[in-house]
Amino acid sequence: MMNTRQPNSQTLLDFAIDAAWRAGRSTLNLYQTGAAAERKSDNTPVTQADRKAEQILREMITTYWPDHGIIGEEYGHVNSDARYCWIVDPIDGTKSFVSGVPLYSTLLALTDGDEALLGVVYFPALDDMIYALRGEGCYWNGRRARVSDQKNMADAVLLTSELKYFQPAGRFEAWQRLIEKTYIQRTWGDAYGYFLVATGRADIMVDPAMHLWDCGPLQVIMEEAGGTFTDWKGNATIHGYESVATNGYLFEEVMQIIGER
Repeated sequence: MMNTRQPNSQTLLDFAIDAAWRAGRSTLNLYQTGAAAERKSDNTPVTQADRKAEQILREMITTYWPDHGIIGEEYGHVNSDARYCWIVDPIDGTKSFVSGVPLYSTLLALTDGDEALLGVVYFPALDDMIYALRGEGCYWNGRRARVSDQKNMADAVLLTSELKYFQPAGRFEAWQRLIEKTYIQRTWGDAYGYFLVATGRADIMVDPAMHLWDCGPLQVIMEEAGGTFTDWKGNATIHGYESVATNGYLFEEVMQIIGER
């Protein structure tokens, strides 16, 4: 890795892959050990593994790209008005982590303004990684990743992270309509669900409540895999505090079913 002020895109992606891997691997020291979890103000859990992984990411970013900003779940914003900004989620799916379930991940994205240039999602307990660089495709453990070619909603696999957020968001009826129109519904959630859509193993993923660090790498990954990642009105963005991901073929029908545009 080179300490240069204006690196090429491949250098940035190589750095992001290495950083996500290192931070993700650090979480395994506490995984399935019964490590204590605290509850944050929003009642979501946080562990020392979350904090350690984010510290690793922040230290690496600060060392190699001192002019870049950082927005992270556990330690907030640093220089977040910089042109280039790293979006950090040390453990996406901490509820899975504390339950000893291997579907949690480490998320890292680099944005230029409002758009993600690259995204990396690493699943430490599965040793699975998916990543994408804008304009260069999406890759799953080094091989090209592609969404499904499912065009029939009645045969589609629909995913979400948590059912309890639909009612407060005023989207319970929309979720029910999606259930009625699709074949399989599962809560294979958090970034793992978007990973399944990007690799063609599920077709639709919806969440009514998201944070920027949850979304950071997902738009570029989904789009480079041939799919879509939008808010509930169909706007392609990581800043919507909600998300709809599809294989592309089903996008317009999903938008019609949820009825928000």
